[in-house]
Amino acid sequence: MIIETERLILRHVDPDRDFEPWAKAMADENTVRYLGTKPMNRAESWRSMAMVMGHWAIRGYGFFSLEHKETGAWVGRVGPWYPMGWPAPEVGWTIAPDHLRQGYATEAARASVRFAFETLGWPQVIHAIIEGNEASIAVARKIGSSLVRSQQGLPPVTNQKVLIYGQAADGGPVVIPD
Repeated sequence: MIIETERLILRHVDPDRDFEPWAKAMADENTVRYLGTKPMNRAESWRSMAMVMGHWAIRGYGFFSLEHKETGAWVGRVGPWYPMGWPAPEVGWTIAPDHLRQGYATEAARASVRFAFETLGWPQVIHAIIEGNEASIAVARKIGSSLVRSQQGLPPVTNQKVLIYGQAADGGPVVIPD
């Protein structure tokens, strides 16, 4: 599975190519503070990568690794995600610290939403964003999502207030079961 955008290749996670930059990103406090986790050591980063790969095996979709077309650099992870206990199917994003503020999250999230609607047939997507993550709120808005609701916590990830942004494939309302 490969999706190409103007500057990025969205592809399956490749542990041999991706682990070092993945581990570096997951060890960064600013990168993980809105993921509901503390900075990860190498073993925790490996388990995080394995979880993403396992999600692909279980669901048939998951986070893509983002590769910069020109440089081959690992930019982050973006894609469809629906772990057990989530309020609804999500498109989420995490960009490596060296690649922030360059529009990569918006570019890749837009392609991932299109993939979720056109290939996976999802009627809607959400983005679960921990309150205070203004950068992710901006990305959600740029790709056409709006605030659906807020909720206290997202077990087992966080106890913090979570803002649920979303959009429907047909432009209608986003419906999230209680």
